[in-house]
Amino acid sequence: MTDSRRDSNNNAAWHVTQQWRERAQRSRPNGGMGGLRLVITWLMFGVLMIVGTLLGLVFLLIGWAMLPILRYRMKKRMERMRAQQAEDISGFRDGFDGASPRTQVLEGDYEVKRREVQ
Repeated sequence: MTDSRRDSNNNAAWHVTQQWRERAQRSRPNGGMGGLRLVITWLMFGVLMIVGTLLGLVFLLIGWAMLPILRYRMKKRMERMRAQQAEDISGFRDGFDGASPRTQVLEGDYEVKRREVQ
């Protein structure tokens, strides 16, 4: 039977594990300051969560309050666009070219020429 203590002293992985354990024990906070620090950290986290939730709620309410204003502005803009589009396709141009009015149709421009009556 082999001695497990002797085998573990020669194993490199065993030495690395022991070093990690020692470092972990040294890095642990000693005394009551660790518990107090933990409580303060959790309280600050809770306060930040509450502040973030309240800010989100405020921005949500502002957005809801702005919806009727934006809807009104968009409605007016759509009315202007429809009026402009209806004016564009109505087939009439503003003003006259010379003595005869010009008319615009889908196929292109045309001009009505007057006949001289004899």
